[in-house]
Amino acid sequence: MTQQKQRIEKLHQAMKHAGVSACIVPGTDPHASEYIADYWKEREWISGFDGSAGTVALTLENGGLWTDSRYFLQGEEQLAGSGIELMKQGLPETPEMIAWICSQLKGGERVAVNAQMFSVNSFAAMQNEFTANGIQLVSLDLIAEVWIDRPSLPENPFYIFDTKYNGQSASEKLTVLRAQLSKSNADMMVVSALDDIAWLYNIRSNDVAYNPVVIAYSLVSNSKATLYIDAEKLTSDTKQYLETQGIETAPYLAIYDALKAIPYGKSILIDGAKLNQSLNEAIPTITPRRNLMSPIFKLKSIKNETEVAGIRWAMTKDGVALTRFFMWLEENVKTGKLTELSISQKLYDFRHAQENFVGESFGTIAGYKAHGAIVHYKATEKSDATIKPEGILLLDSGGQYLDGTTDITRTITLSDATREEKSDFTLVLKGHIALAKAIFPYGTRGSQLDILARKALWDMGLNYGHGTGHGVGHFLNVHEGPQSIRMDENATILHPGMIISNEPGMYRTDKHGIRIENLVHVIPAVSTEFGDFLEFETLTLFPIDRNLIEIMLINEEESEWIDDYHRKVFETLAPHLTNEEQDWLKEKCKSIYDLIF
Repeated sequence: MTQQKQRIEKLHQAMKHAGVSACIVPGTDPHASEYIADYWKEREWISGFDGSAGTVALTLENGGLWTDSRYFLQGEEQLAGSGIELMKQGLPETPEMIAWICSQLKGGERVAVNAQMFSVNSFAAMQNEFTANGIQLVSLDLIAEVWIDRPSLPENPFYIFDTKYNGQSASEKLTVLRAQLSKSNADMMVVSALDDIAWLYNIRSNDVAYNPVVIAYSLVSNSKATLYIDAEKLTSDTKQYLETQGIETAPYLAIYDALKAIPYGKSILIDGAKLNQSLNEAIPTITPRRNLMSPIFKLKSIKNETEVAGIRWAMTKDGVALTRFFMWLEENVKTGKLTELSISQKLYDFRHAQENFVGESFGTIAGYKAHGAIVHYKATEKSDATIKPEGILLLDSGGQYLDGTTDITRTITLSDATREEKSDFTLVLKGHIALAKAIFPYGTRGSQLDILARKALWDMGLNYGHGTGHGVGHFLNVHEGPQSIRMDENATILHPGMIISNEPGMYRTDKHGIRIENLVHVIPAVSTEFGDFLEFETLTLFPIDRNLIEIMLINEEESEWIDDYHRKVFETLAPHLTNEEQDWLKEKCKSIYDLIF
């Protein structure tokens, strides 16, 4: 019996003892985080699947894991031998999770969830659907009963994020937030998202991988701001800092008692998409709730001048590190000693040498040949492919600098590219350029722009399953909302100051993966009698592989964009490079015209 089957059997016993017929285990934490502390990795523990998105549902007889197209191949590999079936979201033959559970159970049976792991909105949606099918949803933390040797919560002290990097003090942000609460007719707000707390109070830590956040809760009213945090995370300096900003502290789990003690007649703003159901249940039922998107979520998505200037400098340093890395890769790939893991470590080393580098913004995706077709591929000692001077390499990586957060994907050929590889790459590039060049009226949503990145692929009957763009934080989460560019509708409009990725792709299973990603900055474009228009400023600085471009598929405007972009890359990075590095970069940034003659 595999380890996963043994764990599932223990959970089955706990389910029988509790009188429940099904259990749902998501891959998140009480803070609705993407990257989570080991203590909360319940879905990974029970299933073996460690992708960033996915939910397990187990009955006493069957089990499934629902995840999106980024993780189809990874899911097949990691679920093997567990007895849990991969449920491929988005495919017509795949049932919805709740409908599947209902089909497995009878009326009157019970489904257990840990209310800490589900948002208010998602819990309510599940409850409505189960109730309509005569099934009861109950709050039970069954994993806690069977995961005996789980890790402890991190106790790392946090540090102060200086205003010279972020441009606005915590006390100033609290003033702005309180004005937003007043507009929402709320007396207070409970804050549970870790990146919201880190941004609001200008604090950072390393409690989870890649995102420099602090495990805490907060409660903010017109007269008081309290940070609920374990005492081990506080130092004399950080205590004093919080006091100077008008912030009190209390134990992490004391947030429950604080919510229970909300005075009669006071209203509270909750973000039902983020606040967990367990905290919601602690709020008195008679307390008026304003279930709205977190004002902090919106405020931090629009970067100020200090933050944007820092991001530009981070991009320059990142471009220097990438230049040195790809030079090294070219020089050493012929040795036959390089692997996906070893080049990921080398890239980390080049970034680490840059000033104010703190760490990676996510785990590097180094997908060689067929591995590139696994959208969120993660090399392991077992899968670690040797890289040879042939085929295509997809490298998606990013850095966390005090100045800002970076995220870049480059796809390169290590030999003469095939016609199919060049065609696929060029179609992706055409979509990338179309989005990068877009001018659009104020009020435009990301979903309205998504077609620009896909049209060249769609014209050939091709597509990709992931979104085209995600928001990016400032020395915070590499995936930050509320803005996005994707086919799914998102009511958030694009505002000047937002940072977002531009990353169309194309994936052929067992062959290759292609993705071209730059970060872009929403800026004003032009004002006419028809209104105000916006455009994108491309921030990322590193050349696109000209050897993969099928020149016959590129038009004149696209050629001009490529040349202009490469000119900017060289002019910005060259002053920070040695003569040898400048020569290498100049060759990579040559005009498209040179490909013809």
